[in-house]
Amino acid sequence: MSGYDLEQKLVIGLASSALFNLEESDKVFRTEGELGYREYQKENENKLLEPGVAFPFIQRLLNLNSIFQTDKPFVEVILLSRNDPNTGLRVMNSIEHYGLGIKRAIFLQGRTPHKYIDALNISLFLSANETDVNQAILAGYPAGLILKGHIFDVAHDEELRIAFDFDGVIADDSSEQVYKESGLGAFIENEKNLADQPANEGPLHKLLKELSTLQNEELKYQSQHLDYKSRLRISIVTARNAPAHKRVINSLRSWGIETVNEAFFLGGIEKRKVLEILQPHIFFDDQVTHLERTADSIASVHIPFGVANKKADVKQSTTSNDMNKLAAEDS
Repeated sequence: MSGYDLEQKLVIGLASSALFNLEESDKVFRTEGELGYREYQKENENKLLEPGVAFPFIQRLLNLNSIFQTDKPFVEVILLSRNDPNTGLRVMNSIEHYGLGIKRAIFLQGRTPHKYIDALNISLFLSANETDVNQAILAGYPAGLILKGHIFDVAHDEELRIAFDFDGVIADDSSEQVYKESGLGAFIENEKNLADQPANEGPLHKLLKELSTLQNEELKYQSQHLDYKSRLRISIVTARNAPAHKRVINSLRSWGIETVNEAFFLGGIEKRKVLEILQPHIFFDDQVTHLERTADSIASVHIPFGVANKKADVKQSTTSNDMNKLAAEDS
């Protein structure tokens, strides 16, 4: 029997803390300890968990598998949990109830999950556990911290809207370093000089590339099913403006990504104002200051990468004892 191949798939690694609202479970863990937490989860294993911040994004992304053969889905979501298999049963029961199609899970009983990202070909690891996300980024893996918010989904709207910042997210932070060290004028001059040179790949470059592949598959499906309306829309929302916009477009072209639907080159206009109209189901940015303004109403993910996030290095010193205490935050 041959193994299940993940190489040609878009794989999301997901902590249950991103998928479900675990605030009550976390409170039990912190007030009653590990034994109390285990008993609580066992007693409530048939009580459904409420959807969390990333739920609409994951649900809609998995629904796009409907355009593929049933036995050959393109999107794969794997649960990476700090729970043990026994306490994780409630999570799996909730996943089954909501019909999410998540069939693979890894339960690590308090251990860090980032070591498994490469082995599982994961293009994005999503968690509400800051330590785990920082460790993944420091190890060179694509990861994002899902921020708390009050997210409501419109059930009858099947469209999936995903928004990305560019620098420090899709591209690396080389240009941001120029800005931080030498100011806006030097940044603009640098980007004019390098307009035709593709930016270096950033932590979520692979994710965007695979989403572009998914969009192309949608177009093929649509050509054979004329009543099908494309559901996946991708946007770039960046503080760049002219003339620095040229490098973004040329970089996307050089990477073979030509399916991006919208690009907003805002040049200092507050991103929140545009995002509240765009209403993405998830938004990725490396700047916490931008995300603090959007997180309450838009599923916002912090990518703690590069010069904007130097403090992330401190997280690496977390002790193994501290890691075990974070089990209820569940990555």
